[in-house]
Amino acid sequence: MTRHPVDVLIRRIDPDVPIPAYGHPGDAGADLVTTEGAELAPGERAVLPTGVSIALPDGYAAFVHPRSGLAARCGVALVNAPGTVDAGYRGEIKVIVVNLDPRETVRFERFDRIAQLVVQQVEKVRFHEVAELPGSARAEGGFGSTGGHAAVDGVRGGNTQGGNSYASVVSDREGQ
Repeated sequence: MTRHPVDVLIRRIDPDVPIPAYGHPGDAGADLVTTEGAELAPGERAVLPTGVSIALPDGYAAFVHPRSGLAARCGVALVNAPGTVDAGYRGEIKVIVVNLDPRETVRFERFDRIAQLVVQQVEKVRFHEVAELPGSARAEGGFGSTGGHAAVDGVRGGNTQGGNSYASVVSDREGQ
């Protein structure tokens, strides 16, 4: 099934900024660039402007995702990933970046690619309050409940007790 592209209106706040574009056919995210240079020491964060604002059709939202190459090579992450751009928002899209590298400063120059914009259809829901929720196979199993990692499964260093040896709020609360 071939899907038709969704038409999104875009306004350049900076007349020289490139329109967000997909790097490869089939990519989910279109590249966003910064219009300002910045230098972030380890642990620092900044709000970087992209020079564009958009108007999404009702029933859609855009999500600002990190770039995997920046994360792997430079330790750059987005503080609120993914950032949500609602259909009714008309202001400039800005990206909150943080340098997670413990030693190296990260420098951004004008028009460096800093994030990806993914547009998705979103559902409106009606919430119905109930006294209890119906059962499920997962029940209340949350963070790490399916295992699959040595730190969660407890196989690191001969430890077979499970867990990652970090303090647990539940353990603290239960006095264990």
